[in-house]
Amino acid sequence: MGDVRRPGALLRAQAVFLRSEAAGALGNRYDPADFQIEAKADISAPQVSRRRLLMAGSGMAAAVIVGGLGFGLLMPQAYATERGERRLVRLEDGSSIFLNTDTRVSVRYAGGVRSVDLVKGEAFFTVAPDAKRPFTVEAGEDRISTGGASFCVRLLEDRPARILVDEGQVSATAAAGHNVLLRAGTRLDMALDSPGRPRPVPISAEEIIRDLAWRDGKIAFQGETLAQAAEAFARYGDPSIEIRDEALRQEQVTGLFAANDPVGFSKAIASLFGAHLVRQGSSIVLSRPAA
Repeated sequence: MGDVRRPGALLRAQAVFLRSEAAGALGNRYDPADFQIEAKADISAPQVSRRRLLMAGSGMAAAVIVGGLGFGLLMPQAYATERGERRLVRLEDGSSIFLNTDTRVSVRYAGGVRSVDLVKGEAFFTVAPDAKRPFTVEAGEDRISTGGASFCVRLLEDRPARILVDEGQVSATAAAGHNVLLRAGTRLDMALDSPGRPRPVPISAEEIIRDLAWRDGKIAFQGETLAQAAEAFARYGDPSIEIRDEALRQEQVTGLFAANDPVGFSKAIASLFGAHLVRQGSSIVLSRPAA
């Protein structure tokens, strides 16, 4: 059960959920308690004939071409999304990468290598099993590896990488050298500048669905503050939501909303909490009238 000391907050959270035109039912199963060489010239080398020199030159050219082809095979392929865009990338081995808004990855497949560099953003990886070629994801200074699994990695600015495993298991290596095994139904926030070993946290099936709602173009909240909700919407595009009243910023919200509809979300919030809504350029300003 929820905190009985705050029935008013709970009712307001439920009201947001019910009144928003963009909200969808998440059900009553949610419980906030669940979410806690350089070559040197040889001056003594013997002279060679012009014919042998031409032959040697041809051989060198061929080597350069072959080497160039080999280098090309190792060149990474970049994929990216703009704000508000999602993209599914299918890889040659049957694996796939689902990119969330404002995300960039670099993929390198060659020989025994299956490597992805998550430069920024959030991506869901569905990895085809291959015991001989582990699949690795570099997220900042952290490294995630698996022989076959479905998992999500989020890397936002000035925040530790977050890993959520939906199916299978992955091995995560932190910048400090600690190695952690994550199984299905667990989530891990990699520590920033922390010497301790990060610990995975078990999460419910409902929370996994909530965290992965972005794959359907949704944002799900379960008791987040309006300030956190505004920040979440800002990842997906304009208009941004600006909340000037500090007490209003701390109000909590629950519900499922369209990620590309900050206007609908703001209208519901304004109606529920008695706030004043004004459109100013590329921003929606929410404030409460002075008492």
